[in-house]
Amino acid sequence: MDDEYAAVQKGGLKLKVKEQGGKKKKKKDKEKKKLEEHNASRPSKTKAELAFERAKKKKILQRAFHKERIMEFNQQLDNLTEHFDIPKVSWTK
Repeated sequence: MDDEYAAVQKGGLKLKVKEQGGKKKKKKDKEKKKLEEHNASRPSKTKAELAFERAKKKKILQRAFHKERIMEFNQQLDNLTEHFDIPKVSWTK
């Protein structure tokens, strides 16, 4: 029986320690670098990119216009007298 366990290491286990050679690059850093290189090599935008930007600007302008109209309408409602208010309806009567 002692012959079976003769090759077994006695004592505590030793862990391998890896030396820190440098900063580990993250995946995001690589993707960001590729994107920057791609954009630097291509100064003009595609038709789809230009159309997207135009649509985005148009949406922003529409939202601003809509917001302005709502504010004007609310101001108009604030200026009305209470005579024009709709009376509350009670279901208990």
